[in-house]
Amino acid sequence: MYLSRFRINTARPGARRLLSSPQSLHAAVMASFPHLLPTAASEATAAGPRVLWRLDRNAAAEVFLYVVSPDQPDLTHLVEQAGWPAAATADQANPGWQTRPYAPFLDRLNPGTRWAFRLTANPVHHIRRKDDEPTKRTAHITPVHQMSWLLERQQRCGFRICEKPDSKRLLPDGATHKKAPHHGDRYELLVRDQRNLSFAKPLSSTAGRRPVTLLAVTFDGRLEVTDPELLRRTLVQGLGKAKAYGCGLLTLAPTPSAVGEQAR
Repeated sequence: MYLSRFRINTARPGARRLLSSPQSLHAAVMASFPHLLPTAASEATAAGPRVLWRLDRNAAAEVFLYVVSPDQPDLTHLVEQAGWPAAATADQANPGWQTRPYAPFLDRLNPGTRWAFRLTANPVHHIRRKDDEPTKRTAHITPVHQMSWLLERQQRCGFRICEKPDSKRLLPDGATHKKAPHHGDRYELLVRDQRNLSFAKPLSSTAGRRPVTLLAVTFDGRLEVTDPELLRRTLVQGLGKAKAYGCGLLTLAPTPSAVGEQAR
């Protein structure tokens, strides 16, 4: 497994085209693997590692593409289209992106260790408006329900979201007007950067295109490892739906306290 990071040059027209279309960016990411045929990508199962990607929009001119993949990618085409190709050519040691083996990090995951995390996901649920209607997949649109969506999945994904001490909680627990649980600010969890994505997906059997709309939100917070094997599976297989369109990639980073302990 490999973890790669590529900074997108938002001033370039090619970059703006990719950022405006999850379908185009998905195709560009999959083109980074010369031995992965399009049919193989579409037939990927939930049983093994898959290619996952995520955009981190830290600022207007600071946008990073993260990719987790079974094989080492070649992002040369992305550098030429949406990076800094002249700088990459001048510096042989820096091709324009960074790739590191992921397995050494995955092996370091132990029960009880705490990490800062980021996840962009497509939080959905299934509803039925009438008894005689089939269920329909629908996005959670409020931060309260989006947070609950992630909390419901934490145990089976091998982690738990850290809770704030009582002295730092400003809002009480309770329920919404529809009796859904409301956790106040109990958890070290922030829901932000909600985006409604719309694009046209080519149809495989005909020449037409099908409109696709989905909601993506980013979760930032702190978690504690409860089951390292389940968490490793989550990190390489993704979490939730719409993985082909930039959702599902969970990444971890040392917390400030962990960095301080390592320094000592």
